[in-house]
Amino acid sequence: MTSSGTQARPAAEFPGRSVPGMQRPPAPGALFACRTFAWRTLIKLKYVQDHLGTAVVFPVILTLVFTYLLGGAIAGTPGDYLQFFLPGVIVLSLVASSMMSALTLNRDIATGMFDRVRSTPIWQPAVLVGTMGGDILRYALTSAVPLALGLLLGFRPDGGFAGVVLALLYLQLFTFSVSWLWMFFAVLIPQPTAAAGVVNLFQFILLFGSNILAPAQTMPGWLEAVVKLNPVTHAATTTRGLMHGDLSGGDLMAGLLACAALIVVFATSTALLYNRKQR
Repeated sequence: MTSSGTQARPAAEFPGRSVPGMQRPPAPGALFACRTFAWRTLIKLKYVQDHLGTAVVFPVILTLVFTYLLGGAIAGTPGDYLQFFLPGVIVLSLVASSMMSALTLNRDIATGMFDRVRSTPIWQPAVLVGTMGGDILRYALTSAVPLALGLLLGFRPDGGFAGVVLALLYLQLFTFSVSWLWMFFAVLIPQPTAAAGVVNLFQFILLFGSNILAPAQTMPGWLEAVVKLNPVTHAATTTRGLMHGDLSGGDLMAGLLACAALIVVFATSTALLYNRKQR
């Protein structure tokens, strides 16, 4: 009986209030949350043409255009230039591809998707970690396409199969590292158009201010000094050295330090900005 004299009804008659015998499901763990956002990233390869085009079409066009349009002028013959350029074009394609997830995150923040995710009981860094983890397959595809095309066109890595595999593994690390730079701008700048403009500007500077298209030794002294400070230069040098089997210990250390510096500076800054937006 209730205080008013009416008989209390069982909880089972109020299905919207409680469900007898049922317990609240446990909150998803960090691994599950990361896997979910990684799967969301992979699905976009099928449904978002920009992601697939950047991963497949863009590297093919770059390889063909630069090898046969500029190769003879730079190295004497397209074949000779291909030996120098192909490792660089893989780096170029990966850096260009690495910005896609950052711009997607920026759109999520601008459109309110970020706020809906923030209100759910999940491990919040999974948005960043899972997204970048799902990019591994896209990066592998972006690496494999120009490499396969280069082998068909006559590229012959002197480092053999082992050198190529080590180079591709290093490129996964470098692409993961440089992705934090784009993530930083994606979280920092609220407007998608402005964020895309800044990311494209820095991407242009990093790619064409490097030794991807031509050796740094052929540049003026002041420009050579600037190019050697570019982390993309160290990535291209490390990739070439591994594929051709002539990588020095100093170049390898510089390539690894470039990855470490990008992660320490921009992963930390991005995490701080991301956590600040959650308050």
